[in-house]
Amino acid sequence: MDVRVTSDPQAFERTVLPFLQQDPVLHTIVMSNVHERASGTARPEDEPSYFVSAHDSGHDPDVVGVAMRTPGRGVYVGALREDLAEPIAEAYAGVLPELKGVAGDRPAALRFGRRWCELRGGTATETRGTRLHKLIEFTPLEADSGAARPMRADDVGLVAAWGDGFAAEVTDEIAADHHEWAERQLTERTLWIWEAAGRPVSMVGYHSALFGVCRVGPVYTPPEHRRHGYAGALTSHVTANILATGNQACLYTDLANPTSNKIYHQAGYRPVADFVDLEFTA
Repeated sequence: MDVRVTSDPQAFERTVLPFLQQDPVLHTIVMSNVHERASGTARPEDEPSYFVSAHDSGHDPDVVGVAMRTPGRGVYVGALREDLAEPIAEAYAGVLPELKGVAGDRPAALRFGRRWCELRGGTATETRGTRLHKLIEFTPLEADSGAARPMRADDVGLVAAWGDGFAAEVTDEIAADHHEWAERQLTERTLWIWEAAGRPVSMVGYHSALFGVCRVGPVYTPPEHRRHGYAGALTSHVTANILATGNQACLYTDLANPTSNKIYHQAGYRPVADFVDLEFTA
């Protein structure tokens, strides 16, 4: 087994793309993050990313696993095979003195966490579980009232504030510049708003198609506008647009939120894989 580390996203993308393209839905997070950095469309970062690939000369192609660590985040191992978690943890220990955590397939993430703590000390605590879904058979959903419309220039401030709200609910912290993010969504035309009685009440964004896959998210409705079907109807609308362009649709849900998992199931999304987030503490 050969484990390689690089901070060159273009070289990494060339190396691992044939492997990732075998299942672009399962590998959607890695593919989109690497492609944004390789193409220069990611926002400027003040430290390098570290990408890791595991190679086995007995396979064709020889890449059998990948992981990434982008600035300000933990390592993401995605659907990594469990037996590759320890050597990849060791590779990251060789370039990073500390790490916030790891996320990915439960067995691989847990094994990575154990090895990291053996090497660096501390403990690994599970903080969140997520589920990746793929659209299988589309069923449109309806809301109590209202209709979908594209994001407009005068929505930037509202969308940024809603981005803060979404981040606070998901991670208990606001780390990103959501005003810059909102402006990018406007430029790329990748965010829709549900409007009821003349008021914006929900938003749904999505990632532009990459190798035939669009990842839906974030999906956010402020607490005062919930339980009216707005998010489900808007997600349904965005999904229909994705399908109309000939692309596949996928999304992630929080396993601690049974309501959202039920709604997306009603729209035709079906589970692909479950993932876990671990946080490292000294």
